[in-house]
Amino acid sequence: MPPVLLDLLTWLFVIPGALLLIIGAVGMITLPDVFARMHGAGIIDTLGAELILIGLMFQSGLGIVTVKLALILAFVFFTSPTSTYALARACLNAGVTPKVDQEHSAAISRGGRS
Repeated sequence: MPPVLLDLLTWLFVIPGALLLIIGAVGMITLPDVFARMHGAGIIDTLGAELILIGLMFQSGLGIVTVKLALILAFVFFTSPTSTYALARACLNAGVTPKVDQEHSAAISRGGRS
């Protein structure tokens, strides 16, 4: 494959991955409680990191580096959601309750939609 095409494929994965990581960082700052922050970080950061790793795999070519990047990708794919779940369970067991919008919860208790 021509180097220009490999560079293009690399950037097509790295740039969206970096943007997703930035969105996840902004969500960590702006979301209201620990559960919303975990949701934002768990989803956005997993996909962002995987896109960057795929872009790096295109850049490294076929070799041991690509195998190592694939192993890191598999590790992130399985451990990030698992750790988010474990952290959410620990928060619930510690008595932390999610913040719920009062209007939304009142509409749900009346059986209406919000």
